[in-house]
Amino acid sequence: MRVLVPFDAAEPKTRLSDVFDRRERAEFAYAMLEDVLEAVRESGEEPELLATAPLADERDFSVPVAVDDRPLSPAINDVLAGADEPVAVVMADLALARPIDLRRLVDVDEEVVAVPGRGGGTNALVIRHPEFRVDYHGVSFRDHREIAARIGAEFTAFDSHRLATDVDERSDLVELLLHGEGHAADWLDAAGFRLAETGGRVTVQRTDGSDSERLK
Repeated sequence: MRVLVPFDAAEPKTRLSDVFDRRERAEFAYAMLEDVLEAVRESGEEPELLATAPLADERDFSVPVAVDDRPLSPAINDVLAGADEPVAVVMADLALARPIDLRRLVDVDEEVVAVPGRGGGTNALVIRHPEFRVDYHGVSFRDHREIAARIGAEFTAFDSHRLATDVDERSDLVELLLHGEGHAADWLDAAGFRLAETGGRVTVQRTDGSDSERLK
């Protein structure tokens, strides 16, 4: 099985601009990417990185890297069109993903297996039907279910808290601090982020500790 990990190397994590500056967003995105690549490897698969631009700072994750600056859907669909084996797509911001989660995902037998993200997105896909093509615009989970029905492909949703948690916004950092164990969680901790209760809800706050000075 081919496992594609799409990664925005040009403008990573723009929705976290209210939390991080541009350099921090890049560092955090690369930390999450490293977590995902390690989880894929430890699940027994070999990841392939599909990046929108060359990787920064001569970073070497020891994986094949294809650079494609087109939107996500046509870039992945070109891979699907030429694939002679099943293809999985695992987003690069699933920092909570564990090897066991990914093994269970690829072990599901249906022709199209989708992990719904919060808000209607699709965080991961396993595609075994040769006619299936992705559409990540809008409410992509619903669209992928409809595409599968249109071509007569078996479709199932894979329920996983960890794979359903993509880290896009400030509120998502709470989940990472609570449940994360990898590079991204360590990065947040070093940057001075801590859990805080405000009005009965849990959020994150940034301290002024010395460990975070290098990231300011």
